[in-house]
This record gives sequence, structure tokens and C-alpha cells, in this order.
Amino acid sequence: MPITNLNNSKHLSTAKLADAENALTTLEDALSEIKYNLTPEERQKYGSINEQNKLVVAKVNDFYTNQPQLGAPEVDWDEFAKDFASRKMLDNLINRLDAINQNLKNAKILHDFDNYQAALTDYSYSTYKAGSASAGFETKYSELKQFFSNRSNMNSQE
Repeated sequence: MPITNLNNSKHLSTAKLADAENALTTLEDALSEIKYNLTPEERQKYGSINEQNKLVVAKVNDFYTNQPQLGAPEVDWDEFAKDFASRKMLDNLINRLDAINQNLKNAKILHDFDNYQAALTDYSYSTYKAGSASAGFETKYSELKQFFSNRSNMNSQE
């Protein structure tokens, strides 16, 4: 007997789903003013600074914070501070959203697995019933068997 209900029959209520959708809409609206559609070329050009360069930026920030007289006069330090704060805030949001995204993917995997196991059970039942000439099952079996051209597909979760 296959393992089923890996998600322990946990399903979001209609109200919870609506809350999540509304929260996403609120988040999208709140972040709309910083929405940028970079082209692949722009992504390549501007890239993401690596860990070493993040340390450089943090050290320059520390120096300016503690000894502003040592800062280059060509740098707009107010803008630098805003960029630094925004970057930290966005990094935090990205980490939280990544965790939410991973949890959603994990839940979906469990639901997909449960659906697939139930579908296999139903296919086996339809195969049995079609063999006994029960009304309607021959058509159902014929339509389902196309997905099982060989037995190895039954173990796949594509």
C-alpha cells in the first residue's frame, strides 16, 4: 500500500488562501515603486556584488559613520546611507520570501505526491474494473493507459 497524505491532510481554508492572496497584493503594491525590469544585459552589467565586495562596502560605511571627515567629497553620502539601508532591508525581505517560497514548494510537492499516488490507485482500480467489463471503465482505462506506456513511468513523478 503506498504512503499517502504526506501533508497530514493540511489544506488552507478559503479564508486563509484569500488572506495570502491579499497579503501578496499588498506586498506587490508596497514594493511597486522599486520595481525594475532589468534586461539580461543590464543584469550582467550591474550584477550582484560578491561577498568580498560587500565587506568593502560595509567597511566604507563603518569608516564614514565613525570618521566622516575621511569620506570622499565626491560621494553623495546621504544617498550612500539610503542605498546601504535599502540593501539591508531588501536582503532581509528576499531571505524571508525565499523561505516562504521554499515552504510553498515543499507543501506543493507533498500535495503532488498524494495526488499522484491516488491517481495510481484509481488507475489500478480502473484496470481491474475494465477487465471485468464494468460499464464505463473500458473507456476510462483506455484514456488513462496512454500515460503508462511502460511500468517505469508509474514510478516517476514528472
